[in-house]
Amino acid sequence: MRIALIGLANSGKTTVFNALTGSTIETAAYSSGQIEPNLALVKVPDERLDVLTQMYTPRKTTYADVQYVDVAGISSDTPGQGLPPALLNYISTADALLHVVRAFRAETVPHPAGTVDAARDVATLDLELAFSDLGIIERRLTRLQAEINKMAARDRELRLAERELLERLQAALENDTPIRNVAISEDEARMIRGYQFLTAKPMLIVVNIDEGQLNDPPPISYSHQQSAVVALAGQIEAELAQLEPADAQAFMDDLGIQQPARNRVISLSYDLLGLMSFLTAGQDEVRAWTIRRNTLAVEAAGAIHSDLQRGFIRAEVVAYADLIRAGSMNEAKKQGTVRSEGKQYIVQDGDICHFLHNT
Repeated sequence: MRIALIGLANSGKTTVFNALTGSTIETAAYSSGQIEPNLALVKVPDERLDVLTQMYTPRKTTYADVQYVDVAGISSDTPGQGLPPALLNYISTADALLHVVRAFRAETVPHPAGTVDAARDVATLDLELAFSDLGIIERRLTRLQAEINKMAARDRELRLAERELLERLQAALENDTPIRNVAISEDEARMIRGYQFLTAKPMLIVVNIDEGQLNDPPPISYSHQQSAVVALAGQIEAELAQLEPADAQAFMDDLGIQQPARNRVISLSYDLLGLMSFLTAGQDEVRAWTIRRNTLAVEAAGAIHSDLQRGFIRAEVVAYADLIRAGSMNEAKKQGTVRSEGKQYIVQDGDICHFLHNT
């Protein structure tokens, strides 16, 4: 999973990046006219792996991971211009976007617009994303028109369908509707997948607050599909990320923070992307595997290795809660909670799977 952090200048975006990754970076930078992003790979917290590690004492434990990409802040000086190509190169390939919007007030960190207004900033950045998508659509429509005019009638059907879809998306964007809100079929989704439209990506709005707003964060209404809003105090969370676990927990207890920002953001990101984890456990390794919800057992086997998918025979499956309640795999088998499932079984979050296959 790859998540790109975006935001207007002085939104505290890189501070949030540090909170999520445990980094101590000052800012995303420009170098030789190019945007140089900050990159970090973060292990996905999963208490189930910790418990299974105690049960199996494996040679290694492998957590799922998420990559965060922090690019330079976006200027609001020239609204409606779309995003710079160098920035687009980094965020267009992300699975989801994390928009850090400023709500904290600090005289030493002036807001580019002169005032702090989170709702305005959300709308401003949404506009920039929409303009970037509109630019792609307009260029593609121009090329399509030239191609269609030169095609034989029997070859036009696919191109005409693409043009109709793009014109529908264009009209939605011009009416302030992101592409993720437009109802499209699976075939249509495949048709436009290569364009990597920004407003089609899941969006997590992170409202960056200060300590004084912890108990009363400013409300942000963002009702678009595949989106969510969470408030966190970026500066405090960045400091927490540098502490030892015991000290961090004591600090959170004092401030009334239930769980670290990293945990909350990753959980919301998984939900927005429709992701979950199934587990494998043994003496060699305890591991979490990230898949989409409603994945069939045969496809989940392929997440481990293509050979397992090609030679799939069946899956031995036990729910995490059943295994923990039994205390061991042997006891779970005696209790009848270890099941034999075929290719069409839909893997559930936390399932512990062992795939049998032909070599």
